[in-house]
Amino acid sequence: MKNITKEDWKKLVKETNNAVVIDVRTPEEWAEGIQPNAKQINFLSLVDFLSEIDSLDKSNTYFLYCRSGKRSAQACMYMYDKGFTTYNLMGGMLSWDGEVVK
Repeated sequence: MKNITKEDWKKLVKETNNAVVIDVRTPEEWAEGIQPNAKQINFLSLVDFLSEIDSLDKSNTYFLYCRSGKRSAQACMYMYDKGFTTYNLMGGMLSWDGEVVK
């Protein structure tokens, strides 16, 4: 698990062939806009989160974000402990200045 800046995030997501972006915010937060092609898995719905994580391919590289970077850091650590390669967006969507879709 590694915390990365938004600049590194943009570069690594683009350069990583097997990159999967995951938004771990709530459905209400998703309605405000998400990063393009982000998979939505609500970290606060722990049963759903754990079930979704169990179905993911460990050969992919996962880029997680939330509102401020705290929930996604916890999610990254959990996934990292399960054998996933994970990156956390420091500052989350509060610091994001890239593309957002609704």
